[in-house]
Amino acid sequence: MAKKTEEKTEKIEREYVIPLREKGRVVPIYKKTPKAVKTIKEFLTRHMKIYDRDLNKIKIDGYLNEAIWKRGIKNPPHKIKVKAIREGDIVRVELVDFPENLKFKKLRNEKQEQKAKAIAEGKKKILEKAKEEVEKTKEEVQMEKAEEKKEESEKKAAVVEAGKEIEKAAARQIKHQTGGKEKAPTIKRVALKK
Repeated sequence: MAKKTEEKTEKIEREYVIPLREKGRVVPIYKKTPKAVKTIKEFLTRHMKIYDRDLNKIKIDGYLNEAIWKRGIKNPPHKIKVKAIREGDIVRVELVDFPENLKFKKLRNEKQEQKAKAIAEGKKKILEKAKEEVEKTKEEVQMEKAEEKKEESEKKAAVVEAGKEIEKAAARQIKHQTGGKEKAPTIKRVALKK
């Protein structure tokens, strides 16, 4: 049993030329291309050793499907060259020899995918930069708030000190006007009550 699990995890690649004419002769003309698709799947279940013969385990590539359907439902190709890749129980089937129009289409799709990846990477970089800026701005906002609190506390301290200095100056003036320490407290009380 250990050998079977090891075989399932292996990746097997094979190329086949699949004959489609013989199986397509016996069906009506309006069912020839669907029969060709089914023939490809049956051929690969046999040759890629899918023991339960489940046709749903065969996945046909879009370009292969397009090559089969290129001439319509009535006239599929008589044979087709494919590459089968088995990973576990699933077999992916790709076209080997591309016709000219499919080559250009495939190249165009690959370029679009590369551009999309580049755009996605660019967006990720922009999002990362934006997150960093947001974090920086949050830190800056916190620093500004801390500075504002310091300024407010400094202002309060300055106001308190200024009030004390004003009181001292007023006390000096009263002291000089009365001429002694004894009378200064009584006058000071009167000045503070006003």
